[in-house]
Amino acid sequence: MRAKTDFPERVVRQEDVGIVLSDGTRLSARIWMPETAETKPVPAILEFLPYRKRDGTIARDCITHPYFAGHGYACLRVDMRGNGDSDGLMEDEYTPQELSDACEVIGWARSQGWCSGTVGMIGISWGGFNGLQVAALRPEGLKAIITICSTVDRYADDIHYKGGCQLVENLGWASQMLAYSSRPPDPAVVGDRWREMWLHRLENQPFHLTRWLAHQRRDEYWKHGSVCEDYGAIDAAVLSVGGWHDGYRNTISHLVANLSAPVKGLVGPWIHKYPHLAAPEPTIGFLQEALRWWDNWLKGADTGVEEDPAMRLWLMDSVRPAAWLPERPGRWIAEADWPSPAIAARPLHLTDDGLSPSDGPLSAEVSSPADCGGCCGEFFPFAYGPEFPVDQREDDARSVVFDGARLAEDLDIVGGTRIALTLASDTPQAQIAVRLCDLFPDGTSALITMGVLNLTHHRSHEAPEALTPGAPIDVAFDLDQIAYRIPAGHRLRIAISTAYWPFIWPAPEAATLTLQSGTITIPVRPLADADEWRFDPPEGAAPWDAEELRTPVYTKDRTTDPETGRSITDIRIDAGAYRDREHGLETSSLTEERWSIHPDDPLSAMGEITWTKTMARGDWSVRMISDSRMTADSDSFQVFGRLRAWEGDDLVFDKTVDQAIPRDFM
Repeated sequence: MRAKTDFPERVVRQEDVGIVLSDGTRLSARIWMPETAETKPVPAILEFLPYRKRDGTIARDCITHPYFAGHGYACLRVDMRGNGDSDGLMEDEYTPQELSDACEVIGWARSQGWCSGTVGMIGISWGGFNGLQVAALRPEGLKAIITICSTVDRYADDIHYKGGCQLVENLGWASQMLAYSSRPPDPAVVGDRWREMWLHRLENQPFHLTRWLAHQRRDEYWKHGSVCEDYGAIDAAVLSVGGWHDGYRNTISHLVANLSAPVKGLVGPWIHKYPHLAAPEPTIGFLQEALRWWDNWLKGADTGVEEDPAMRLWLMDSVRPAAWLPERPGRWIAEADWPSPAIAARPLHLTDDGLSPSDGPLSAEVSSPADCGGCCGEFFPFAYGPEFPVDQREDDARSVVFDGARLAEDLDIVGGTRIALTLASDTPQAQIAVRLCDLFPDGTSALITMGVLNLTHHRSHEAPEALTPGAPIDVAFDLDQIAYRIPAGHRLRIAISTAYWPFIWPAPEAATLTLQSGTITIPVRPLADADEWRFDPPEGAAPWDAEELRTPVYTKDRTTDPETGRSITDIRIDAGAYRDREHGLETSSLTEERWSIHPDDPLSAMGEITWTKTMARGDWSVRMISDSRMTADSDSFQVFGRLRAWEGDDLVFDKTVDQAIPRDFM
């Protein structure tokens, strides 16, 4: 990425601007703006997060916000209440309080002399979520948003549940937030009251997992903040961005297909990162694209974005699977409309002879060991480490597979594949995982896309019901969106399993599913000959000026305990340690995870996670350690969370949560 310093406007930065809300809570903002903004007001761009502006997101903030400011915008990076240098407490994700606070911040910005009165919101993940949610509230002045790696449905397409199955990331995310939000404000910003604020934060820090597990159905808790409940509420212009290696890859299609407001979609080959900083390559000049969006909708300039294709997608070439891919060959394709009339639905039938264009008899049983799924990769690739799906043959051997004929020509799959099955279970609760794979001539199996379903949810995520053992049911669901080219000579493979660990938490007992009929419907696009769109190379402002004190290291090991027979996945993410050369704060982060299960016993599943966070400056230092664990029996989940905090060598806080939460068809 090319670092720029020659912007049209000279940028000034304010490190700690207090925004006092109507209830008296002071939020801390870091603001960049043109030097002339007080006499020549400019639009404001808000990023509203709990991730700490001085040390959490500082690396990407340094590259992004000064760039926008240098092109004539006031950029506000605001710590949400209860996080970073802001006052107050945070109770949960996306609460009415959070969204109200964001609306107040927008109102505050519009009242400032340097603001022209128009506002945009930008964000990835949490900031992408609340950007959509705030847009649905229509605060005065909010004209456009850019939402990256976000969701329209907090139950069906977030980090908690998928297809009515509990993602193991439900535990992972709760553990992470317990560590993230337990850190104190920076004494260099808030002064002597840092310790009082910190202890107040620690005493009231929730272990979010207990609340998320209290809502195992798609109830009102999850409907709040799910903009799919009323797409018509959004009237701001929306640029939706995502990556094929991210867990939130479906949102872009949902928004472009359903919003009546101006909307465009953009999906690259990326993980959970901003597209100018992401991997695999190719990255793009995302900040330039964002400026086109802002200039059009916030300044009224005709930048051509309204004539852009509805969707611009990176069509990935077939490559041999690896735990990490620094680049993903392919080409940019463009669709003027979405859904695209050029994309045809091609059905293939699951038969005793494999995948076939013609229907045929099917009588197959599948009963996978509980550790099937070890080749799945991470739901949420984030670090530059071995997080991608690997060769699927190990999981294929634990599944029932249906192979198609060798392709006579290349095949471009663009969109969501749908699977429809008639099946029977021998247990009242069961899960199914379906993978679409690219089968190489030498037998290598590469994951294209996948989907899962809790079969007790086959009619409704709001009202699950027990299965009648032996009674056939009809199920249908979509696999994740994708744009993928399968070359001539390869085969399509459908692999079906009754377990997918450690991706989803297992059902209470092992099930055998009898498949009686099945069809997959693949979205096939006419072959793209070359790039149908081009982007400028990435550029940004000067990078964060920091000294590396400890080099990041990522390891992931899968083993089998020779004494117990348990399958174990160990992950260690040392994110390194750094010192900010400007304000001197030293920070570090270490994560250790263990996921274990016995292949013959789904009730043996266990997740264990420890996060260690440190902050230091001179003779001042603090350390926070969160320990989390989850197990289950047939009736309930057992969750354990412990948070400890040290000031120097003194333990100043120690709190434990140990709770059983009833299983609800989960």
